[in-house]
Amino acid sequence: MVTERLPQRPPKGDLFARNPMLVYWETTRACPLACRHCRASAMPTAHPLELSHEEGLRLLDQVASFGQPIPHLVLTGGDPLKRQRLFETIAYARKLGIRVSITPAASPDLSLDLMIRLRDAGIDSIALSLDGAKAESHDAIRQVPGCFEVTMRAARWAAEAGLPLQINTLVSEETAAELLDVYRLLHEFPLMRWSLFMLISVGRGKQLNELSAEAGEKLMAWIYDLSKVAPFQIKTTEAPSYRRIAQNKMKDEGMTAEQVRATSVHRGYGIRDGNGIVFVSHKGEVFPSGFLPVVAGSTRRQPLPEIYRSSEVFTNIRRVGEFEGKCGICEYRKICGGSRARAYAHTGNYAGSDPFCPYQPVHKPELMVI
Repeated sequence: MVTERLPQRPPKGDLFARNPMLVYWETTRACPLACRHCRASAMPTAHPLELSHEEGLRLLDQVASFGQPIPHLVLTGGDPLKRQRLFETIAYARKLGIRVSITPAASPDLSLDLMIRLRDAGIDSIALSLDGAKAESHDAIRQVPGCFEVTMRAARWAAEAGLPLQINTLVSEETAAELLDVYRLLHEFPLMRWSLFMLISVGRGKQLNELSAEAGEKLMAWIYDLSKVAPFQIKTTEAPSYRRIAQNKMKDEGMTAEQVRATSVHRGYGIRDGNGIVFVSHKGEVFPSGFLPVVAGSTRRQPLPEIYRSSEVFTNIRRVGEFEGKCGICEYRKICGGSRARAYAHTGNYAGSDPFCPYQPVHKPELMVI
């Protein structure tokens, strides 16, 4: 079932034009939770048009056919633990040489035995969501009583099983006040990474409120300062303007261009919706990200590499010089590019400006890239 692998690493300057870094596969929309910010508007049972097991294996062939470097696969949902024949799917991905991570829901399905089984199956890492530092605030977002305690137990089980752990935290007006307390709470675990997801108003997320651009700017400056002392990596999602803030702070601290390139922030330069990231829905529809609901094709009809490399949506989204408004003329557009998902959520145009960024470009003809 494996197809011929395509050419290797893309040319310098066009780093993600051929191969994404991450492929997110929404394995199912079935989920026991009803989270207020869920972009998928998940449901209790699987959708009748969900990719079959055989179609899922063909999707994995398509991921492998990108060639080296093979993208990292993230199994998401819904709750991927509700996916039929999940462990057979993981085994096939590993056979193809695909690294696999998983983002399960905080459900009764989680246990120490499951963590050990996932580890032994070859799962690279597991991500759990924690949106508040106490049960009252977290459960209010997840809308299931007891979800906080399930998450805390699952994090301990992951540590006990030796499964690398990432914690995802939603950032919105409703959660921002507890971020410092969440950070302190995370010191209880041998955490690999804390990922802060800036709210995009899609799906059920329309019920919540995004931070203002000014509040976001202050928050990201705090994140940068915190990242220098945290015992784990901190990253942001749907906030590419963090790279502008981090780069300028590093330059102010006297770091050379070579030193900046050695940082984890630099390794994320340029990655955004559709450029380094691709999302495949439970029905095989292909999107630039899970937060940007613009269909570029279907894995039921076209190979994923063909859609990613050649479809109009993906090729347009990588033309940063053709973005509209200030994002199109910004000297940071190559390393940042703005959140295409947020631009689309606010304007219906994924080429528009990201309203989360208050920066006003200085109209330099060159790009400020390190």
